[in-house]
Amino acid sequence: MSEMMKQIALASRPDGAPTPENFRLEELPIPTPGDGEVLVRVHYMSLDPYMRGRMDDAKSYAANIPVDGKMEGGSVGEIIASNAEGFEVGEFVMGGFGWATHSVAPAAGLAKIDPNTAPLTYALGVLGMPGLTGWYGLTELGKPKAGETLVVAAATGPVGSMVGQIAKSMGLRTVGIAGGADKCKTAVEHFGFDVCLDHRAYETASELRKAIKEAAPKGVDIYFENVGGKVLDAVLPLMNPHGRIPICGMIAWYNEGGLGADAIEKSLSAPKLWRTILVNFLSVNGFIISNHWDRMGDFHKAVGPMIASGEVKVQEDITEGLENAPDAFIKLLTGGNVGKAIVKVI
Repeated sequence: MSEMMKQIALASRPDGAPTPENFRLEELPIPTPGDGEVLVRVHYMSLDPYMRGRMDDAKSYAANIPVDGKMEGGSVGEIIASNAEGFEVGEFVMGGFGWATHSVAPAAGLAKIDPNTAPLTYALGVLGMPGLTGWYGLTELGKPKAGETLVVAAATGPVGSMVGQIAKSMGLRTVGIAGGADKCKTAVEHFGFDVCLDHRAYETASELRKAIKEAAPKGVDIYFENVGGKVLDAVLPLMNPHGRIPICGMIAWYNEGGLGADAIEKSLSAPKLWRTILVNFLSVNGFIISNHWDRMGDFHKAVGPMIASGEVKVQEDITEGLENAPDAFIKLLTGGNVGKAIVKVI
């Protein structure tokens, strides 16, 4: 094909927080699909905190993005050319197409999306990876029981809001933590949290801990960990015996380099951390949702009707234009988004 496409490459590895200079907008010829492949015109792409770790050269569960390589991530788009049986031009699919207007991908690794059943963006958020992360982490690892108390940070994000809403539907007291008064208002009025605390209003973990203790007078049974940092320091001493801590992320430390390696000396000491886990009989489970794609069908059966009925509400933060993806991503890492961060490519 003679037409051109655009993509965003990793121009350099960030030293701390990413800057616009770490990204480069490129124009390239649109590729042609080979046997078993399709060419996709991307409509929407997802922005997620885990992408920050892939920009470093530290070993992780996913391959690092090479310098000058295309930024990676999940997207939804329309098939505009196909050399794969069972995948037709005009169908919509979701896959790891990256930060680009077009992508060629093996059809075998793609999931078909029906735009008539839900908005395309839902496949990247509430019905996609973030929603599954919240549902699986809470129900399988958090093991919630009616009457218990849940704390989750980033409460208005796609994972935190799913966790809070599912927990509330199961009869738990839900305490959200978010950055800013407006986000806390959204957490309570839109997502139905019992209370939400603005972590920016507290200078220290000790001050935040006092506020959480007032919001959770019976202690904390489940802390859904997706932030780390000051929030972890504040919550951990409040955990009840036999409490559960599912861990899916630590966004507060991502900009410290090496997936937060430099943050070790700034948080709870290892002896204090391990002693707290030991004497309170806590169950701490780290998980990567890509190991649990087989649960997507169960997730859709459980949560799909709740979304359709309005019991689970959705909020999206959509940025227009591929060229604006770096700024939107930088904003995401400092809590500047409200809801699922998505880029509308066309």
